[in-house]
Amino acid sequence: MSAFLAPVIEEEEVEIEQTLRPRRLDEFVGQERVKEQLSIALAAAQGRGDALDHLLLAGPPGLGKTSLAYIVHEELGVGIRTVAGPALERKGDIAAILTALEPRDVLFVDEIHRLNRSIEEILYPALEDFRLDIVVGQGPAARTLTLDLPPFTLIGATTRTGLLTTPLRERFGMTFRLDYYEPVELASIVRRSARILGVEVADDAAEEIACRSRGTPRVANRILRRVRDVAQVRHQGSITNDIAREALELLEVDALGLDRESRELLRTIVVKFDGGPVGLSTLAVSLGEEPDTIEDVYEPYLLQLGFIQRTPRGRTITKLGREHLGTPEDSKLF
Repeated sequence: MSAFLAPVIEEEEVEIEQTLRPRRLDEFVGQERVKEQLSIALAAAQGRGDALDHLLLAGPPGLGKTSLAYIVHEELGVGIRTVAGPALERKGDIAAILTALEPRDVLFVDEIHRLNRSIEEILYPALEDFRLDIVVGQGPAARTLTLDLPPFTLIGATTRTGLLTTPLRERFGMTFRLDYYEPVELASIVRRSARILGVEVADDAAEEIACRSRGTPRVANRILRRVRDVAQVRHQGSITNDIAREALELLEVDALGLDRESRELLRTIVVKFDGGPVGLSTLAVSLGEEPDTIEDVYEPYLLQLGFIQRTPRGRTITKLGREHLGTPEDSKLF
């Protein structure tokens, strides 16, 4: 997987991404429908002095789910605790976090669809009645100890809404799905990030980066940082359109934003499996990738472009996908 699209981010990359994140709702570019509804909910909660309703944010990686969680915490002026769903392995883990929350605090759970079922069961009364039920002892001597919790807001982020259990999903008062961004929105994000990074970027260069960013701000920011490196090492530091194109060619990102790995996925379906259908696990082994990486990182954008289809029998490449590779249906790549 190419470095700037990798889902596992190095510590330095995490710090830079946090620097580039918007702090307030009016700084957040795009997702206008979500922003409007969220701003009303925030104003109402602040006016009443209540905790915000529990909030579920869904959508592909890199669209701003974590940023929105931190914006809620900033707008409300409350504390925030952040944890990844898979990291909550024992009931004591979630109990310790819940009992440490202050009134109206935000608890942000990333990858909430990967929560352990036993953890979910503890969350049900906590989310609905702000109550924590702890079983003390075992067997006939077991008894339930009930602790009252301060009103808090759970913000869950997921790339796979369908994997959430119905009881958990129904306990969220608001559910927002984030959509891919338009190029004009991404260009605005690129210009803002460039100002924060202290690098000059021409408008047409920002638009070029935006058009190749797969509709995703995280990708746009990572491409911008790699383009900045090329501008700094090979040129005078400022990013022109020619420099942006040179860097994008070096990164092997094509006009539609597909990197080498995405194109290799398409080629594998065409060459090795005659256009499909091919099962996800078989495709993952052929590419040397994890099935989750293919489903969460590569496929959403390829599906949006109409380059592949998911069928009951497996993945197939479409006519549009073949055309992008330059392989009509009556020919193959060898």
